[in-house]
Amino acid sequence: MPGPRLPHFQSNLALPKAVDAVVIGGGIIGAATALELAERGHSVLLCEKGQIAGEQSSRNWGWVRISCRDPREIPLMAESLRLWAGLAARTGQETGFTRSGILYTAETAKREAQLERWLRNLDGWGQGARMVRGQQLAQLMPGHQTKACGGLLTPMDGRAEPQLATHAIATAAQAAGAKIMTECAVRSVETSAGRISGVMTERGRVACSAVVVAGGAWSRLFLGNAGISLPQLKVLNSVLRTSPVQGGPETAVRTGNLGLRKRADGGYTVSDALENVVDIVPDSFRLGWKFLPSLRHEWRALQFRVTSRWREEAAQARRWQPQQTTPFELCRVLDPAPSQKALKSGWAAAQKAFPVLQGADVVQSWGGLIDVTPDAIPVISQADRLPGLFIATGFSGHGFGIGPAAGKLAADLVTGDTPVVDPHDFRLSRFTDGSKYGPQSGY
Repeated sequence: MPGPRLPHFQSNLALPKAVDAVVIGGGIIGAATALELAERGHSVLLCEKGQIAGEQSSRNWGWVRISCRDPREIPLMAESLRLWAGLAARTGQETGFTRSGILYTAETAKREAQLERWLRNLDGWGQGARMVRGQQLAQLMPGHQTKACGGLLTPMDGRAEPQLATHAIATAAQAAGAKIMTECAVRSVETSAGRISGVMTERGRVACSAVVVAGGAWSRLFLGNAGISLPQLKVLNSVLRTSPVQGGPETAVRTGNLGLRKRADGGYTVSDALENVVDIVPDSFRLGWKFLPSLRHEWRALQFRVTSRWREEAAQARRWQPQQTTPFELCRVLDPAPSQKALKSGWAAAQKAFPVLQGADVVQSWGGLIDVTPDAIPVISQADRLPGLFIATGFSGHGFGIGPAAGKLAADLVTGDTPVVDPHDFRLSRFTDGSKYGPQSGY
């Protein structure tokens, strides 16, 4: 079954000879970066090897949340919530953003206490977040059959449509003057006097003084060819969508293993949050020791397997010359098959939790590869070893909601403007400068 259906994007046809900045990757992070730069008067070229939002940016749950994030992401996510609220007006396009609220439920007193502790991370942020119980809980989850005894509600959180939002942002960037070219892979960066001076694409060279690598799951491979080591692996998440149904929750819900949110078409997006699949590949061994803290933190939600991806990635070129065809041209869109086990368990959990869904049909399902870092927070950083090269990747499944602000921060770094938030926690060098790194639950 193919991935999500995407609107047609009208690509620019002529490759510019020179721009101020080249953005690599047409997901939500790359599109938001391009929009920010173009609105500030900088000339921008965004190159996407496949199609706009062809990979994880259209395959995620569609949650826009500050709740239960790593505390280090909260300042950036607070800014992103502000940006989401005005994004439709800013872009002139529909994004599907709705402040529906997000509810994390607790089935035990221990889990309830954890959520209460996490709630303290929002002190001073004005989000109106609170614990809910009893009748409030029942109103948020009409007809539910879960064992929830309480929950954390973040009413300023919401949902948006992944198949629309990145398209809207990219369209607005184009209207602001950015050149956006699909089916145009960047093969390599060029340097002069020790700093970025251009890129070589499959259609030719473009001079520039800045490059932003926002390539999602492809970023490690691209940066490795440029001599930059990025610790990043891939995790498969599987999602299904249903036909429209009346009477289900308006609020997005995470309860037990179930992640569920209403869609603009009246159906629901459903996923098993505890069935994330990790294919064992050569990078698993190259990077395994760096991911041990994350593995200890998330082991219950990870399922390891050996598949043909080992052979595919083992055969993948890791170094190439600018005139050579690259892996990005050989695979335009990562479209992995979803885990049937995850789909079945997620759908069973959804129907059990909300019996009203038993009247809905599963109309589509897909898989997406999430770009993850050892500490499960992104890299939004200049590459210290190569001035002019910037990185915005490794969002570890959190990129859709945080995307508008992440693009703003990336643009701040490129232009030298005052960063919207302190970028220290997102620096690439945290993995090599002796810092202790790992996920933070905030509990």
